[in-house]
Amino acid sequence: MSERVVLAYSGGLDTSVAIGWIAEETGAEVVAVAIDCGQGGEDLDAVRRRALDCGAVEAVVADARDEFATEYCVPAIRANALYMDRYPLVSALSRPLIVKHLAEAARYHGATHVAHGCTGKGNDQVRFEAGLAALFPELRVLAPVRDSGMTRDRAIAFAEDKGLPIDVSRKSPYSIDQNLFGRAVETGFLEDIWNGPIEDVYDYTRDPAEPREPDELVITFADGVPTAIDGRELTPLQVIEEMNRRAGDHGVGRIDMVEDRLVGIKSREVYEAPGAIALITAHQELENVTVERELARYKRGVDQRWGELVYDGLWFSPLKDALQGFVAEANRHVSGDIRMVLHGGRAVVTGRRSETALYDFDLATYDTGDTYDQSAARGFIDVFAMPGRIAGSRDRRATR
Repeated sequence: MSERVVLAYSGGLDTSVAIGWIAEETGAEVVAVAIDCGQGGEDLDAVRRRALDCGAVEAVVADARDEFATEYCVPAIRANALYMDRYPLVSALSRPLIVKHLAEAARYHGATHVAHGCTGKGNDQVRFEAGLAALFPELRVLAPVRDSGMTRDRAIAFAEDKGLPIDVSRKSPYSIDQNLFGRAVETGFLEDIWNGPIEDVYDYTRDPAEPREPDELVITFADGVPTAIDGRELTPLQVIEEMNRRAGDHGVGRIDMVEDRLVGIKSREVYEAPGAIALITAHQELENVTVERELARYKRGVDQRWGELVYDGLWFSPLKDALQGFVAEANRHVSGDIRMVLHGGRAVVTGRRSETALYDFDLATYDTGDTYDQSAARGFIDVFAMPGRIAGSRDRRATR
């Protein structure tokens, strides 16, 4: 039997051409693996038929939307994961899920290689290959676009010559990656960082400047996991889908940034992640209510590092696993409701309530009924300020 190559298959030009390209270059049989992470578009049956029509000996398609929402998006929400304090890891979160399915397919089909369609400039090549190295280190990796000179022009010529059943005449001015958690847009005129994005860049969000009535809702969390909207119990997938729709209707989650890629270059990226931004905003505020001060301060650093590891393709690393355990423990009391208003491109928290809140009205109030002992403040300040007072006295003596 010929060697087999498992290909991460999207159904587009590059990976469709890669099926025949790999077969010609290596003599191997290609098994195409397509994973639905909520990116929309064609149904899985159509994607599977295209892969087979392009020469794959087998095509594996999987609806992984629930898995993606529960096992990847929810941990990101609990970690308030925003790379460079802005980007909610849209593409970075889906890659380890795809890698997991690629490794499983490689074992099942007895493959010796895994192939992907990433370029040599992006982060995804690292995410795929570092993830595969952790899960199935014996596999070798093929990267036709990066390593074999498979440019777009050559891919189109190959598709036309072989009569492949894909549309090669239409070329979007953008490179787009999307899934349940958001949408990433780059290249084209956006590569000039002075150019502002225009409305046709966006798909998940409406123009926030359009007049419309605000949308008020209540999001319920249990241990940091969103479980309901307006009192209706929902799965994580359903929560994210509804928040994408409702926050997207108000233009929430548009991000235009110059990003530090792992490979060392800066890249201009436009993102829209309405559900992700709204849910992270709500979760952060509920943490403010329920998480003790020192734990909250420490968790902010853990959250940042967790996001950096995921962005860098180290989902399966020991450090990321350990930090995720910390994040889960820190979310043990993050339960309750957040009221939020969606309007004009913003998700604004207007109310909080929780049975596990650390907010004590009687301590916080300035009105009658205040139980805070203000007389204790003087002694506290004396002790708290003592190191600075001693250091200041030393410095003054030294300057005389």
